[in-house]
Amino acid sequence: MSRQYETVIGLEVHVELATKTKIFCGCSTRFGGAPNTHTCPVCTGMPGALPVLNRQVVEYALAVGLAANCRINRYCKFDRKNYFYPDNPQNYQISQLYLPVCRDGWVEIETSAGKKTIGIHEIHMEEDAGKLTHDEWEDCSLVDYNRSGVPLIEIVSEPDMRNGEEVIAYLERLRLMIQYLGASDCKLQEGSMRADVNLSVRPLGSDRMGTRTEMKNLNSFKAIARAIEGERKRQIERIEEGRPVVQETRRWDDNKECSYPMRSKEDAQDYRYFPDPDLTPVVISDEWIDQVRRRQPEMQPEKMARYQEELGIPEYDARILTSTRHMADLFEETAALCGRPKEVSNWLMVEAMRLLKEKEQEPEDMAFSPANLAALIGLVDRGVINRTVAKTVFEEIFSGDVDPERYVEEKGLKMVNDQGAIERVIKQVIAANPRSVEDYRSGKEKAMGFLVGQTMRAMKGKADPAFVNRLVKERLTK
Repeated sequence: MSRQYETVIGLEVHVELATKTKIFCGCSTRFGGAPNTHTCPVCTGMPGALPVLNRQVVEYALAVGLAANCRINRYCKFDRKNYFYPDNPQNYQISQLYLPVCRDGWVEIETSAGKKTIGIHEIHMEEDAGKLTHDEWEDCSLVDYNRSGVPLIEIVSEPDMRNGEEVIAYLERLRLMIQYLGASDCKLQEGSMRADVNLSVRPLGSDRMGTRTEMKNLNSFKAIARAIEGERKRQIERIEEGRPVVQETRRWDDNKECSYPMRSKEDAQDYRYFPDPDLTPVVISDEWIDQVRRRQPEMQPEKMARYQEELGIPEYDARILTSTRHMADLFEETAALCGRPKEVSNWLMVEAMRLLKEKEQEPEDMAFSPANLAALIGLVDRGVINRTVAKTVFEEIFSGDVDPERYVEEKGLKMVNDQGAIERVIKQVIAANPRSVEDYRSGKEKAMGFLVGQTMRAMKGKADPAFVNRLVKERLTK
């Protein structure tokens, strides 16, 4: 009978911060520029160029640390991590080994097994490296230093996770928290959030750690889940076959769904860390921490509770509405303008989510203004347009942020309230469909729905369906 094994997982999560300039120079951090256009002597490692710390980087690190219940180190320093690689122009990376900015935190996650606390060992600030592009056709490698010097925080967890579900829940919790803080957009597809997975296995019930491997090149939650399952199976197979698990860094190939070794795992001494002589220690006062704490926004759990208690929004809807800060801000700003929070929730939960799914977009991609959604809700409330027309107008708002009042006026979509005009159309519809009239009078209620539909079609949707329904019924019962 084969033994049962427990998987032990810890994560190193790198997050690019949302500063406009790099951590030690004034170059732009904007994603997608032409190669090597966001560079200067500092971030390309030119001799004699001196770094100057970006204060906003520290503030973002403090904000994340406070949200993650960390202890803030009042005195922290930067160190040089020496390694030689083409994407590292200085031949060292400025990071924090000995005195990181935050330590000993935790976040709570929720999975199908319930709630669990995941410990955070530390959060430290550092600079990102450049980016290498390997051109197999030309048999060469190209380097882009635009990313070199972009500010990062690295969030190092304790080895508290036991399966892929917990890992994904932890990453989603971090991403949502950091997005709410405005510290990063956390777009995995653009590399602004990256995770390295440290994984080992051990016999179930053992308290001794197994030999761990670190997996890199994980740029989606699905890839992370597949990599965890693949590496877990690989390590168990080696142990069952009597072969040792080697401590090493491995690269996950999501297309082949397997990993392969990159290098043996280095120890800290391999990097020859020493304090950076060009940067002074960062002294963080209680006043500075209090300033950052006062600016902390209302986070997702608190928003969810408030939406349910104060606005009467169901729990499921409140969870979706707070699933991104952009969605929550859109909801709150629209509700403040029109005073109809439940109506705003309905439009976002039904029509907005439908269009997002059809267009394969994320909530952050919604670019329409709260004012235009509020104006649309007002048009329906005042009876200017009916809901059928409103759905068509909303699609235009969603796609092009059109002014709904102007659009309705230009397209002639205002509801027809002239009873005489509607009755004339109903008379024509009834005359053209004697079979349906006979069906209704013989007890087939659905026949009236057909006649109402034909009337609405003839009116081009510009009538109140309830009003048309009443008039058709009156006509049929005469």
